[in-house]
Amino acid sequence: MTQRDSRAISEGDTATGARAANAVRLPEPWASSAVTVVLPTYNEATNLPAILGALFALPLPALRVLVVDDNSPDGTGELAESLAKEEYGTDRLSVLHRPGKQGLGRAYVHGIGHALDQGADYVVQMDADLSHPPEAVPQMLGTLLSTEADVVIGSRYATGGALAEDWSLHRKALSAWANFYVRVLLHMRVRDVTAGFKLWRRETLHAIDVAGVTSNGYAFQVEMNYRTIRRGLKIVEVPIRFEERRDGSSKMSLGVQLESALMPFKLMRHTPDLTPEPPPSEPSPSEPAASSEPPAADR
Repeated sequence: MTQRDSRAISEGDTATGARAANAVRLPEPWASSAVTVVLPTYNEATNLPAILGALFALPLPALRVLVVDDNSPDGTGELAESLAKEEYGTDRLSVLHRPGKQGLGRAYVHGIGHALDQGADYVVQMDADLSHPPEAVPQMLGTLLSTEADVVIGSRYATGGALAEDWSLHRKALSAWANFYVRVLLHMRVRDVTAGFKLWRRETLHAIDVAGVTSNGYAFQVEMNYRTIRRGLKIVEVPIRFEERRDGSSKMSLGVQLESALMPFKLMRHTPDLTPEPPPSEPSPSEPAASSEPPAADR
């Protein structure tokens, strides 16, 4: 890396941190919610310090980050471990090491499961390459809590959202077509069905059986949305500006594109029954109560 490149990255890190510092400030107890951000990584060593710095600058004192690294050749996993021990503390930053590159979907399934096991009440999924704005996380959390949504999507296609200016017309058209294609086939009213920036309630993730999600790559995003809709849960979209990745190369291979194209047909044929269960009927006055224990609430 040249001195000029290093200076450009440093200036970008400063700008990202400044935006994070100006993020929405939530009232208590919302601000201290147990939020875990799951960051799948593969060769993101040059982006990791900036995204972590921006996330930990947010006015969310209980926020934790889980890096899920697929044995990156550039040492991303080792860098994350070093930052946890020397800068942020292992109580706020942890690393889940996987033996090799197994795909985005598998990384999220493993990471989300780990975050839930560690007590997260809310889980954020986002890219580590700074294409998703970290400063939007508090707004997404506030929207989730104020609207009683089950998941909030950081949307490129909601009113006010935008794609990176330096994307070519061909790339913008391909993204728009992919969204239209999936929405039509699966009858989904979500504007950004392929979005990868989301904030989930833990109860929602259990309700859609995230451990049972089978897709990999970017098709994972579609399947998660589809399961949420099939379960009758509430999705809210907030507009974001999607940026081009800061550094490194895209993970969008031909195999990933093919899986994404075929995923709607697979979901229509093989998605398990996630129809919302009817509420239990109330006993008549003459009927004894079934149990003296109160029913467990969904959340």
